[in-house]
Amino acid sequence: MSGEDNNGASDALPPPPPVPPDFTPSKVEAEPVKKKSNRLPMARRNLGTKGQRVPILTNHFKVNVAKVDGHFFHYSVALFYEDGRPVDGKGIGRKVLDRVHETYDTELAGKDFAYDGEKSLFTIGALPRNKLEFTIVLEDVTSNRNNGNCSPGSPNESDKKRIRRPYHSKTYKVEISFAAKIPMQAIANALRGQESENSQEALRVLDIILRQHAAKQGCLLVRQSFFHNDPKNFADVGGGVLGCRGFHSSFRTAQDGLSLNIDVSTTMIIQPGPVVDFLIANQNAKDPFSLDWAKAKRMLKNLRVKTSPTNQEYKITGLSEKSCREQLFTLKQKGKDNDGEVQTVEVTVYDYFVNHRNIDLRYSAELPCINVGKPKRPTYFPIELCSLVSLQRYTKALSTFQRASLVEKSRQKPQERMQVLSNALKINNYDAEPLLRSCGISISSNFTQVEGRILPAPKLKVGNGEDFFPRNGRWNFNNKRLVDPSKIERWAVVNFSARCDIRGLVRDLIKCGEMKGITVEAPFDVFEESPQFRRAPPLVRVDKMFEEVQSKLPGAPKFLLCLLPERKNCDIYGPWKRKNLAEYGIVTQCMAPTRVNDQYITNCLLKINAKLGGLNSMLTVEHSPSLPMVSKAPTIILGMDVSHGSPGQTDVPSIAAVVSSRQWPSISRYRASVRTQSAKVEMIDNLFKRVSDTEDEGIMRELLLDFYVSSGKRKPDQIIIFRDGVSESQFNQVLNIELDQIIEACKFLDEKWSPKFVVIIAQKNHHTKFFQPGSPDNVPPGTIIDNKVCHPRNNDFYLCAHAGMIGTTRPTHYHVLLDEVGFSADELQELVHSLSYVYQRSTTAISVVAPICYAHLAATQLGQWMKFEGSSDTSSNPGGGGSKNGGPAPVPQLPKLEEKVSSSMFFC
Repeated sequence: MSGEDNNGASDALPPPPPVPPDFTPSKVEAEPVKKKSNRLPMARRNLGTKGQRVPILTNHFKVNVAKVDGHFFHYSVALFYEDGRPVDGKGIGRKVLDRVHETYDTELAGKDFAYDGEKSLFTIGALPRNKLEFTIVLEDVTSNRNNGNCSPGSPNESDKKRIRRPYHSKTYKVEISFAAKIPMQAIANALRGQESENSQEALRVLDIILRQHAAKQGCLLVRQSFFHNDPKNFADVGGGVLGCRGFHSSFRTAQDGLSLNIDVSTTMIIQPGPVVDFLIANQNAKDPFSLDWAKAKRMLKNLRVKTSPTNQEYKITGLSEKSCREQLFTLKQKGKDNDGEVQTVEVTVYDYFVNHRNIDLRYSAELPCINVGKPKRPTYFPIELCSLVSLQRYTKALSTFQRASLVEKSRQKPQERMQVLSNALKINNYDAEPLLRSCGISISSNFTQVEGRILPAPKLKVGNGEDFFPRNGRWNFNNKRLVDPSKIERWAVVNFSARCDIRGLVRDLIKCGEMKGITVEAPFDVFEESPQFRRAPPLVRVDKMFEEVQSKLPGAPKFLLCLLPERKNCDIYGPWKRKNLAEYGIVTQCMAPTRVNDQYITNCLLKINAKLGGLNSMLTVEHSPSLPMVSKAPTIILGMDVSHGSPGQTDVPSIAAVVSSRQWPSISRYRASVRTQSAKVEMIDNLFKRVSDTEDEGIMRELLLDFYVSSGKRKPDQIIIFRDGVSESQFNQVLNIELDQIIEACKFLDEKWSPKFVVIIAQKNHHTKFFQPGSPDNVPPGTIIDNKVCHPRNNDFYLCAHAGMIGTTRPTHYHVLLDEVGFSADELQELVHSLSYVYQRSTTAISVVAPICYAHLAATQLGQWMKFEGSSDTSSNPGGGGSKNGGPAPVPQLPKLEEKVSSSMFFC
C-alpha cells in the first residue's frame, strides 16, 4: 500500500477525482474493518536432503501443451421450454447441447465445445457471435439417462410434468451468451508458481473436457471420477449396495509441469435389476412378503426404474397405499356404443395389467405398486415389472460390515494397480479427444519418475532405560517394559451379558500387565448385568448397571473394565462412555471378549495405560530434549479435525475436536477439547468464544491453560497446528479465519503475548500414489517426496510414514501454509515423521501425525455420545429437526468431560 500512496501523493494528485464516485467509497468503507492483509500460503524455502535417495514412480502422467497463445472462451448457457419457463431439471442439459451441436454446426463455425452439464460452456477461440439462440426438438425425454450429476435427489419437477406423455417430442430454446475470455497462457504462468483466477479457470476447463469425454461414453460422473456401466466393475458389499470401480482423472500443476493424475476410484451404487430383489437384499428379508414397506418407500424415492415390457424409464415418486389387487385407478375407454363417447371405469392395477394388457403377474398381486406419477396424478406399475436402472449412486452411510466388505473387495496390490492405471489411460484414449487436440495437449503414457528419500526411523525409548530403532515402521513390547507404566487400582469389571470366562480374563490381564511393568491389583468386584435388562434400551441398561455399581462399591472406582456383547457398533458403547466420562469422571476400557489372546490383552493394556496417564513409549529426542526447534522453547502441538455425518444425513451436527500436547517438552501426551457445530460446516467456529469482557468459552482457552499448568507455568512461545480434512480451496480460511480466532484466544489470556505459529494441513483424500520401480512391494515407511509432483510454489510434501501391509499405500499430503518459527525443510519433515511414531494405541508408525489421529478419535467417540441422544425417549433433545418458526434448529451441545478425566487421553 505505502508505495502506491507515495506515488499518489507525488505526481498523480489531480487524476483520481473523476473515478471515485463509482466505486472507491465502498473500498474506503471496507479498509478500516480489514485491519490486516490476508495471509497467503507460504512459498517453499528449500528442499529436504536427509534420508536415502530412491527412485519412485507416481501415477502422474506428463502433459505437453503445444499451444499457449490461444484463449478459452466461456459462455453461459440458459435452457427454456417452448413457453419460456426455465428448465431446472439437471439431467437434460447434455442431451440438449449435443442436439444443438449436431443441428447448428455451421452457426457454431464447426467448433467443438466443452459443456459442464449445467450453465457453463467453453470453446477454444470465439464463437461467431457473443449471443446465440437456438431451438431444438428432443424426442422422448423421460429417460434422463445416467448423468451422474443428475443425483437421485434432484427435484426434477419440470421433467415430471411430461412423464404422462412419454412419446411426445419436446421443444427447447437454448441461449448461449459470452461470459469471459481466459488466456491459455495462464496455465504456463501457474506452472511458474503464479496462480491466478485465470489459471484456476483454465485448469477447470481442461477438467470439464475430461468429464464431458466420460459423459459421452455413458459414464456416471462424480466430480472428477468416472464409472462405466460394466458389471465387471461391480462388487456386492451387501444390503443391495454395490461398490463400483472407476477412475479419477484430473489435471494438476506441479514443479515438473502439467500432469494428468489418474487413479482408481470407487463409488457406491444401488444394485440394478428387479426392484424386489434390491429390497430383499437391502432389508435382509427372506421374501417380498416380509418387507417393511415404509422403509422401502424411503429407500426407493427418486430412484429410476425401467418398466417392462415397454422399457420406458421413470423416476419413482412413491408406493401405492393399497396392494396391486386392490389399488383402483380411473381407466378411460372408447365407448361400445357408436357415438364413440369416452367412458371412464374404475379398475384395479392388477386387473388392468393382467386382463387389459395380458401381462402375466406372478407375485405382485398382494404387494404395493410403484408410483411414478405426481402427487395429484399417480401412475402405478406392479412391482415385478420394474427394474432399477444401473449406475444410480447410493449416498447413505455404509454399515461397518458393508465398509469392511468394500475395503476387502476394492484393495489392490501396487503392481495390480499400476497395470489397471496403464490400461485406464489406453481405454480413455484422450489423444482422440478433439478438444484436447485443439489445445495442443498430448499425454505421456509413462508413470512420472521422481526422487524419493527414505527417512530413518526415530529412536524410541521404553522402560528400564532401553532404547531401540523400529524396523520397517513396527516394533513390539515382547520382553520390554512400558516407559511410564501406570497402576490399575480401585477398579472393577462390568459385564453387559458378554459370554466369557471373566476370572481367566482378569488373571491374564494381571499377568500381562506385570510383564509390561503395570501393577494390576485384584478387581473389587465383577458386576453381571441382570438378565431382565438384557432387552432394555441402551440408556436403561447403562443406568441400571451404574445403580448396581454404586450400591456395592465403597467409593467411586478409578477404572472400570466393560465387557460388551458384540464387537462392532455395540449400542451400549456411547451411553456407557458418556456416563463414565461426563458424569462420574471414571476411566473406562470397553472390550468384546470374543478372540482374546496375549496380543489382544497387550493392546488393551496399551490403551488403558495411556488413559490412566501413563506412557507406553516415547521418542528418545523428547527425553533428552533435543528435537530441533521444539525442545528449545515451550511449544504446544495441536491436532484439529471436524467429523461430519454421512452425506445422506443433513441434520446431524458436525463435531469439531482439537487435541493439544501437554507437559512440554513431551510431544507424546495429549488432551482433547470437543464441541458440536452446524452440520457440514468444515471451519471450526468455537476456537474463541467471547461471552463477556473476562470470559472466553472457546476451545483454545482450556487447552492453553492446561499447557501452562502442565508445563511448569510456561506459556507456549510456539504453536504448531496440524489441521485435517481441508481442501485446497479452504486453505485461506484456515490461515485467516481459524488462525485469527486462535490468536484472539491468546490475546484474551494475555494482551502482550505473541507466540509464533506454524500451520500444516494434512490431506489423505487425494489421488497421488507412489510405487517402487520393479518391486511388487509398497514404498518403505519413511518415504518422503517434495519435488516434481509437488506444488510449483507452495511448501508441500508427501510422506508415507507407515508400512503399507495390504493394498496400495496412500501417502499423506502435508501443506505447510505458515512457518513463523523458521524450520528448515529437513527439520519440519523430521518433526512430522517423528509425530507419526508417538501414537500410543499401536506399536507401529501411523500414516498421519498422532495429534490428528487423536482429534479424529475424540470427535468420533463424542459423536457416539450424541447418537442415542435423538433416538432415546428419555433425553430432552433440543436439536430435533428444525425449530417451530422454520429457522435452523439450535445445535445440541455436548456435555462437558468431568474434571478428573478432562485432561486425560480418554480417546486412546
